[in-house]
Amino acid sequence: MSPRRRVSALLPDFPWDTIASVKATAAAHPDGIVDLSVGTPVDPVDPLIRAALSSVADVPGYPTTHGTPELRAAAVDALKRRYGITGLDPAAVLPVIGTKELIAGLPRLLGLGADDLVVIPEVAYPTYEVGALLAGTKVVRADGLTQLGPQSPALIYVNSPSNPTGKVLGVEHLRKVVQFARERGAVVASDECYLGLAWEGRAVSILDPEVCDGDHTGLLAVHSLSKTSNLASYRAGFVVGDAELVAELLEVRKHSGMMVPFPIQAAMTAALGDDAHEAVQRERYRARREVLRKALQDAGFRIDHSEAGLYLWSTRGEPCRTTLDWLAERGILAAPGDFYGPGAGEYVRIALTASGERIEAAAQRLA
Repeated sequence: MSPRRRVSALLPDFPWDTIASVKATAAAHPDGIVDLSVGTPVDPVDPLIRAALSSVADVPGYPTTHGTPELRAAAVDALKRRYGITGLDPAAVLPVIGTKELIAGLPRLLGLGADDLVVIPEVAYPTYEVGALLAGTKVVRADGLTQLGPQSPALIYVNSPSNPTGKVLGVEHLRKVVQFARERGAVVASDECYLGLAWEGRAVSILDPEVCDGDHTGLLAVHSLSKTSNLASYRAGFVVGDAELVAELLEVRKHSGMMVPFPIQAAMTAALGDDAHEAVQRERYRARREVLRKALQDAGFRIDHSEAGLYLWSTRGEPCRTTLDWLAERGILAAPGDFYGPGAGEYVRIALTASGERIEAAAQRLA
C-alpha cells in the first residue's frame, strides 16, 4: 500500500463527491441549475485589487513567508478599523495560502499527535476534523465546555459566525472559552472568516478586548479575504494573535516553503486598505439574503440561526437528503447538513453566493 493510500484511508469520503447525482438532477432543469451549495464568490474582483496584483507581476524573486511589512500593517489596521481589535503586533500576522490550508495543517504545525485532543464544534466545517485526523490526534465534538469533563485539550476550534449554521457566539460565551483554555493550557483557534458578514446583532473576534481583556496569549484568529473581497481564487488569508504562537507557525512554514505569492500579498494589502469594495459586496449579499430567506420561508422551510455569514441553515423537518432531492427537482443545489456532523441530519445549507439573477430564479422556483 502506497503512503498516499494510507493517508487517504484515514479520511472520510470527500463530501462533495457524495452529491454528484443530485447535482446532475438539478443541472437538468430546463432553465439551468441554481447552485447554492458551495460558498464560492461569483462577483468580480474590485479593480483596485486587480491593479495591485498586476503592478508587481514582474517581480522575479521569492516572497517572504512572513509577508511584507505593508501587508501585515494593513491587516492590523483593518482589524482595528473594521472590528475594533486593538493591541495587535504586525509581527503577529502571518499570511496563509487560503485559510483551509491553515486549518487542515494547524494541528501538525503545532506539533500535535496521538496523545493530544482537538475539540471541534458539534456542527462544523469538515476541515477541522480532517486536520486533526491528518495529525493523528483524538477528536471530540463539543459546544459546551462542561462536556469535556476533566479532559485537557491541546487545541479548541471556535467558529463564529459559524459555517454552516450562521450562529454567532456572544462575548460571554467566548470569554468562557478563553478562560477554560487558559486553565487547561489549550490553544484556541477562532475561525473568523465570516466576521464581516453579521446581519443580526454583533459578531466579535476572540481577540476583541471585551473577550480576552487585551491578552492574546494562546489565541489565534483566522481571517479570509475570500468572502468579503471575492478573493477565493487568490487563496488569500492570514492568521493573527499570540505573537509566540505565530512565530512558531512562521518558523515551521519557512522550512516547508509555505509562502503566499508576492502579487497576492500586494492584492491583499490593497483589499485590507479599502473598505468601500467590502461594503458594496456586503450589500449584494444582504439583498440576496432577503430574497432567498423570504422565498424559503414561504415554501415551508424553517430557518435556524443564520444571524451572519453566507448561508441560510434551513430545514423542512425531514432527512436532509430528501430535502436535497426536493430542491434538485426544482433545479436548485444545496449542501446536505450531514456534511457537517451527525447532529445536522435534517438541515440543508443554502448559500447566498449566486448572482442576483440566479437568486431570483431560485425564489421563483421555490414559489
